[in-house]
Amino acid sequence: MKNIAELLDGVRTLGIAGHIRPDGDSVGSCMGLYLYIRHWFPEIQADIYMESPKPVFGYLEHMDQVKTKAEGEKAYDLFITCDVSTKDRIAVAGRYFGAAKRTACIDHHVSNPGFADVNHILPEASSASEVLYGLLDPDKVDRGVATAIYTGIIHDTGVFQYSCTTPETMRIAGELMKTGFDFSRIVDESFFQKTYIQNQVMGRVLTESILLQDGRVIVGYLKKKDMDFYRVTGVDLDGIVSQLRLTAGVDVAIFLYELKTQVFKVSLRSNGNLNVNRVAVFFGGGGHTRAAGCEMAGSMYDVVNNLTAQIEKQQQEMEENE
Repeated sequence: MKNIAELLDGVRTLGIAGHIRPDGDSVGSCMGLYLYIRHWFPEIQADIYMESPKPVFGYLEHMDQVKTKAEGEKAYDLFITCDVSTKDRIAVAGRYFGAAKRTACIDHHVSNPGFADVNHILPEASSASEVLYGLLDPDKVDRGVATAIYTGIIHDTGVFQYSCTTPETMRIAGELMKTGFDFSRIVDESFFQKTYIQNQVMGRVLTESILLQDGRVIVGYLKKKDMDFYRVTGVDLDGIVSQLRLTAGVDVAIFLYELKTQVFKVSLRSNGNLNVNRVAVFFGGGGHTRAAGCEMAGSMYDVVNNLTAQIEKQQQEMEENE
C-alpha cells in the first residue's frame, strides 16, 4: 500500500481493532485511523474496538466511541487491525475479523506472519503509529489524528529513547507537533505519570528483583496474590520492565506476572545485541529484537529457568561467532 485510500474504495462498513491489553501504540494507531476515516471518509460507517483502554488516554478525541464488547453478528466490508502481531491477539472483535469480506493489517512487529488479506508490515518502523502515518495524506492529518499518532510513537519509542527511534521517526514527530497539540502534557500524563499504587508495585518488584548469569540478566516478578493485594491488573504494570532494563551491567530484563495459577505474562527487554524476539517466539510469543513478550505456564521458577536457558544459549552462540 501507498495510501490508506487504496483500501477504502467501495467500502461502506469498516471495523478497526488493536491487540489485547492495549498499550499506547495500539490505542494511538487505532484512534488515529478511526479519526482520519471519520473526518475524510464520512460515508463509511466505522466502528472501533478496544479492550478497556486506560483512562489516561481520555484526552484523545472521540474515545467515547470505542466499543469494548462485540455486539451481535456483523460482516464488515473491511476490517483493519493496527499493532496486532498475530490473529489470536485481536482484542474484542476477533470474530468480526474472521467474518469480514476483506481484511488488512497495519503493523511493525518483525514476528508478524501476515495474517490478513492485505498486510502492510514495516519492521524497521518505530511503531504501528509510524507505519499508519506513512499511509495517510500528510495534508489531512489534523490535530486530533496527529495527537493519536504522536501518542503511539512516544509509547513505543519510550519518548524517543529506544533503539527503534530513527531520523524518520523524529521527522514525523516534528510534523505532527506542527498541528499544535500540547506534546509535553501528553508525554507527562500518558507515559511518565503513575498512580501511587503503581509506584508502590514498581518499588516492590524492583526491591525483590534478582540478578542472574553474573549480573547480565535481571528478573522481576509479581504473583497473583500480590496483584490482588495491591488491587492491580496487567495494565497497571506498564514501565516496570523498562525500569529493570536500566540496571547497570544488565543485558536482558525479564518481568513476569501471574495471570492465573501458574500462567505468567512475560515481558522481555534487551540492552544490546541479544534478540529477545527469538526467545519469545520459542515460547509462542513475539515482538521486536529488543522488546518482546509471551505467555508461559509452570511455576515461576520453571518459567525463569526456561527463559534464561534460551538467553544463555543465544549468548553462547554470539560468543562462538565473535
